[in-house]
Amino acid sequence: MTVLVVGSGGLLGSALVARCLERSIDVVGTYHSTAPAFDIPLEQHDIRETDAFRTILDDHQPDTVVNCAAMTDVDGCESDREAAFAVNGTAPGEIASCCAVRDVPFVHVSTDYVFDGNASEPYDETASTDPIQVYGESKLAGEEAVQGVDGDILVARLSFVYGVRGDTNNLIGFPAWVRNTLADGDDVPLFVDQHLTPTRAGQAADTILELHEAGAEGLYHVACRSCVTPYEFGHEIARLQDADDTLIDESQQADVQRDAERPSYTCLDVTAVEEELGRRQPTLEDDLRAIEEQFES
Repeated sequence: MTVLVVGSGGLLGSALVARCLERSIDVVGTYHSTAPAFDIPLEQHDIRETDAFRTILDDHQPDTVVNCAAMTDVDGCESDREAAFAVNGTAPGEIASCCAVRDVPFVHVSTDYVFDGNASEPYDETASTDPIQVYGESKLAGEEAVQGVDGDILVARLSFVYGVRGDTNNLIGFPAWVRNTLADGDDVPLFVDQHLTPTRAGQAADTILELHEAGAEGLYHVACRSCVTPYEFGHEIARLQDADDTLIDESQQADVQRDAERPSYTCLDVTAVEEELGRRQPTLEDDLRAIEEQFES
């Protein structure tokens, strides 16, 4: 089997390439600007260039395509709506159609930001969507475009993605910032009025591959089982790092001025993916323990 990872230069894409290689799965990657450090066939590609994507498909003839490419700068999307919708909304539907014509299964990665954050219990896959910023609107448009394609389609929604790059083994995202700030002895202000279910990139990559191998189609939430605040997440990191957790301060989202509004509650219900795969998703503590070497001094 050959998997084409669109967006292999990003955190999730690089983790997915690494998991494929560990499983002896042939893999091809595309990247937008900076090539990841993998010894695999790599193509520089802008996801908006559909004709070029058709050429990549025909040249490499993958058995599966996984789209990890996206415009993920939430504030940047707010200031450039046209680009956000082109990358996150229109392009996924077009490349999904290219795959469907060739009978190639297509996996698309989406986000918890398709929700408005007004819930008090984790969102399942049937919950109504109502994004409150351009990023979420554009990702929802991408979901709908992909799901409208008559083909073998799988959509995975992730939440607050962090983890270890598959090519460099560098920790990326929120835990890296908390780890480094604590190590410097500086205060770490973290929100107590935001709830989420963090997704570790390596675990998400494994789950996506397992879902594909199980022949799953449709929409699945892929995250940890723990619904936490960033403040609680930070304390988990401090304990693992054996750092001074008194440096972690409570803060509110209103304390930070940002172009785009963030939903206050986007915890994802992972029951469906657990039932599909016959296993439980990890807790946040499980996921952090899986990369605990990243927190050793």
